[in-house]
Amino acid sequence: MNKEYKKLSVAFTGPSNSGKTTLVIKIASILQAMGNKVVIIKHDPKDKASFDKEGKDSFKFFQTGADVAVISPRRTTIFRQNSLDMDSLTKAFGDFDYMLVEGLKTLPLPRIAVMRKRIDEKYFDVTDVIASDDSIDKTALPKDMLVFDLNNPDSLIPWIEQNAKKV
Repeated sequence: MNKEYKKLSVAFTGPSNSGKTTLVIKIASILQAMGNKVVIIKHDPKDKASFDKEGKDSFKFFQTGADVAVISPRRTTIFRQNSLDMDSLTKAFGDFDYMLVEGLKTLPLPRIAVMRKRIDEKYFDVTDVIASDDSIDKTALPKDMLVFDLNNPDSLIPWIEQNAKKV
């Protein structure tokens, strides 16, 4: 019997060091424990992420300017010289239930803003709900926006299930 994949996506945004990555990891773990296949996209706006070590063959291949695929028994890693759009990424991942996107605030996706230690109002316009902890003054958040407990990621699952966008 073939599984019908949901292909739903939701995004996470917020200031640096607010806990976005930690929340995405927790949400991914919960969704996978529920039997869902999860894929994650991480935005690297400053192009500082490094995926290979200098001196390794794949690093040398990529330095030539070519796109490179490294295939092993348990994974395939693709290094591309250009960025892919959302449709291309969705196709590259194949079947999945949930796509969690960290960053890329210009994408038209339902969005959870993570606010810890400080409130950054510039995220309010691109945010549907907020996940925060007691390190911020919640009375300074928009009154009409749902606020979830950052330390209780399970509480976000029903919102994600109801609001994630079909991609």
